[in-house]
Amino acid sequence: MARKNYSAATEFVLVGLTDEPELQLPLFLLFLGIYVVSVLGNLGLVLIIAFNSKLHTPMYFFLGNLACIDFFYSSVVTPKLLGNFVLEQNIISYPACMTQLFFYCDFAIAECYMLTAMAYDRYVAICSPLHYNVTMSQKVCSVLVTGVYSMATVGAMAYTISIIRLSFCGDNVVHYYFCDIVPLLKLSCSSTSISEFLVILLGGFNALATIVAIIISYVFILISILQIPSAERRSKAFSTCGSHLTAAGVFYGSMIVMYFKPASSSNMAQEKVASVFYSTVIPMLNPLIYSLRNKDVKNVLRKVIGMRYGTHQGSSQDH
Repeated sequence: MARKNYSAATEFVLVGLTDEPELQLPLFLLFLGIYVVSVLGNLGLVLIIAFNSKLHTPMYFFLGNLACIDFFYSSVVTPKLLGNFVLEQNIISYPACMTQLFFYCDFAIAECYMLTAMAYDRYVAICSPLHYNVTMSQKVCSVLVTGVYSMATVGAMAYTISIIRLSFCGDNVVHYYFCDIVPLLKLSCSSTSISEFLVILLGGFNALATIVAIIISYVFILISILQIPSAERRSKAFSTCGSHLTAAGVFYGSMIVMYFKPASSSNMAQEKVASVFYSTVIPMLNPLIYSLRNKDVKNVLRKVIGMRYGTHQGSSQDH
């Protein structure tokens, strides 16, 4: 009886986003561009934060970790997505599929909790500015980030194990562009009730815990901002919060469309669009949202560009 839990499938075929021949090349170029921007943006942000002492603060510590998550997040999904546009049949082995599923879940959950940690950081900075350095000490920041990755790893392991225990004994064509939970559940030839319950339970907990924490943080932030007498300081505070709220809103919005809707309204095309948003587009948008609107990062970029092209002023200021 125990052997029924073992999957008979040795590989899966990923269908991709579309089977329209005339769309293959334009979509390949589009997502290749998105991936290149995502990689350069996130790695560039990590390097800027790591090698500039002015940016060694809690806010940029969390931002650097978010950039790392986004880099790996997009790298788990996008290369296989690009393969769908150029390969006649995009095949992925069973172990590789389960590995992709694990890391996809890991970085998706980590993104949720890192956005929550960043909301808490903004709450302390705006609501308790005099105690900010003590409250957000290096030790506290390290504990928060460790907690983020721990929650993500435990959740990803639970999801992956729930899929591994299923049997795939018939059709091996995944009508999706990577190994995600829902398409694999639809493909299984064994009972998926436990796995479906786990998806709802863990997904609901992670979403609810992080969304509620972010909302509570911003209720207090809004109250504090409205009490600031200076219009300039209020505008600066709103700008900082606006970047974070934009990133969190797009991320959670697309994820809710994907996972938290009635089964009767299930639409594969809609699910693919929502999934593309939070797995490929958001990792590209985050470094743009957080860095290009950030004065400190833009100043560092100007110095780096000045040094690159031999600007004496930039070189002398940096040293």
